[in-house]
Amino acid sequence: MTAEADAAGAGRFTLDTRLSGALGGRTAQAVERAFGYRTVGELLSHYPRRYALRGELTALASLPLDENVTIVAEVLEVRVREMRQRRGSILEAKISDGTGILTLTFFNQKWRENDLRPGRRGIFAGKVGDYRGARQLAHPDYELFDDEAPLTVGDAAAKRWAEAPIPIYPATGTLASWQLAKSIALLLDGLDDVDDPVPDDVRESRSLLTQRSAFEAIHRPETEADWKAARRTLRFTEAFVLQTALLQRRADLRTHSTTARHPVAGGLLERFDASLPFSLTDDQLEVGAEIAHDLGEPVPMNRLVQGEVGSGKTVVALRAMLAVADSGGQSALLAPTEVLAAQHLRSIARMLGPDLGAALMPTLITGQLPAAERRKALLRAAAGQSRIVVGTHALLGETVSFADLGLVVVDEQHRFGVEQREALRLKGQHPPHVLVLTATPIPRTVAMTVFGDLDVSTIRELPAGRAGIESFVVPLAERPGWRARVWERLAEEIEQGRQGFVVCPAIEPRVAEDADPPEAEGETEASEPGASVASVLAELTAHPRFADKRVAPLHGRMSADEKDQVMRAFAAGELDVLVATTVIEVGVDVPNASAMVVVDADRFGVSQLHQLRGRVGRGSVPGLCLLVTAAEPGSLALQRVEAVAATLDGFELARVDLELRQEGDVLGATQSGGRSSLKLLRVVRDGDVIADARERAAEVLGADPRLERHRALAAEVRRRVDREASEFLSKG
Repeated sequence: MTAEADAAGAGRFTLDTRLSGALGGRTAQAVERAFGYRTVGELLSHYPRRYALRGELTALASLPLDENVTIVAEVLEVRVREMRQRRGSILEAKISDGTGILTLTFFNQKWRENDLRPGRRGIFAGKVGDYRGARQLAHPDYELFDDEAPLTVGDAAAKRWAEAPIPIYPATGTLASWQLAKSIALLLDGLDDVDDPVPDDVRESRSLLTQRSAFEAIHRPETEADWKAARRTLRFTEAFVLQTALLQRRADLRTHSTTARHPVAGGLLERFDASLPFSLTDDQLEVGAEIAHDLGEPVPMNRLVQGEVGSGKTVVALRAMLAVADSGGQSALLAPTEVLAAQHLRSIARMLGPDLGAALMPTLITGQLPAAERRKALLRAAAGQSRIVVGTHALLGETVSFADLGLVVVDEQHRFGVEQREALRLKGQHPPHVLVLTATPIPRTVAMTVFGDLDVSTIRELPAGRAGIESFVVPLAERPGWRARVWERLAEEIEQGRQGFVVCPAIEPRVAEDADPPEAEGETEASEPGASVASVLAELTAHPRFADKRVAPLHGRMSADEKDQVMRAFAAGELDVLVATTVIEVGVDVPNASAMVVVDADRFGVSQLHQLRGRVGRGSVPGLCLLVTAAEPGSLALQRVEAVAATLDGFELARVDLELRQEGDVLGATQSGGRSSLKLLRVVRDGDVIADARERAAEVLGADPRLERHRALAAEVRRRVDREASEFLSKG
């Protein structure tokens, strides 16, 4: 790298050494901007995503458009031509994998002709573009293999050089894979001995490498067997540290004492149960009994209730709030959006009725409340007048206080991190009980990995009287004419006195950014922007079948009052169609809504589509869900959409989703669109590893709860917890 990095890398350092001290300030800043890493240990945990061989070429024909790629290929030919419409030249180099050809394009860089000679092989990195039907990389980074490397046939050194795997790292436009490799090599050269977080007996019984050896073998393998052994070691280590952290957090919560909350005879809970116009399902009764048992204990409850869309989790949570209110306590319900918080308040007030509502005074606290209303709401919460307080992140603010906070209910846990749960928990005089709700069904391995500090309850049964939902894929790539039929079908539903949603991935049409400089003579084409609320609203407004229909937008840029006004009008039947973003994903409950059209459905995740679909078919009116997509036949994007249409079973979809994504973005606040906090661990594939690691972690903590005899493990747990905390704080 730079002379600065060479000088910095001369010292010795530990996993906690700052990168600025190990690599130099400029390189450390580049790494932090790209990945958020600040320490040696964090960068050493940036593992290669795959390995290439010097003799191996990449299948160029299958490279995805508009994605950053790193490939191994051979230069076929190079030519330089003058640009037609302005001064300057274009250098084009054709590279090949033996079957496909890719063009490298450089503007005003003739000197590269000396580098890119036919026959040379190397690693090339850049964003795949399309020019006149041919794949190209414009201004790619590259590193050519050393011409002077030993190439004598039969020579052992030459054989080792040719067969040594080349690590290919997750990279960015500013930091190429080989630049990361050089930085990591400097760290490994200067790294002191590393104490193992996995105890010797556990490591030896599983034939794992030491931590230091695993770092060396995964980043600088000599053979395929090296990096495979390293991955196996580091995967188990990651699971073991994570499970230790979760079990320690769980044990720590159980050391606190709190107020047991019991309902009273003839009290609020009994009155509520007597007023219910329907019978609770068996699952609701069973989960309710588990919650009642936890609330009656003098240690804080920490329970997750997962349930299908529309399975009645809100009723279960409200019954828990009433049991707490019976004992004189308050409950706080934390919702991810203002729309959902307002919807929860209306739903709770409706279920309570006027008498119980007056006794409990449910109150809303959000960031966009007018100042006078906010003051009143804060006073009701602080004085204990309001026994049920519903709100968004605003509940975490310093100005919000409670007289006796007995229960914290967190809705849609995947939108919040553990730290946000903790911030609300600290507002109680005694640690409050915690109930977490999610309508995203969770496979067993995810529950162990994400919610290892919680007990898990499940509601599978749906209340009687639901009319059900039919789901259909509208494949525009094969049937472009079907788009017109989508709006006709939506109009037919509205004309039967029903209501509908149209969901779009964006609020306004996105302007595609040019990937190349203006002098590229139109060498690249902008990718087509997705559907938006604005464009679909204009389309429906101009459609003859919707001339007399009441259509309105709903999205996150509207003020809280505007959103609430639209939702109230829709719930009251004063609007026919909402054209919205995913603000309606959870919690919106309008029994008369029968139609859900999701435009560009392939731009949403499986669980998100399942949540959206759950907004219809909630009453006696049958639901219709049309998943409109232009995804190509056979593509992964189309498979996801087809999987949703094929089943209404959210638990089956959760399993399919994990298998299709093969991703570990399941921890804390990073789940929604952020980078995965899991490195090598994959919950769909590594269930056995996770279960084994959890068992071993429980044994270690059983004998040494404070990890006083396992210093290296304690340090690694602390690093993980500190990393989660810093990620949370950086979100503001």
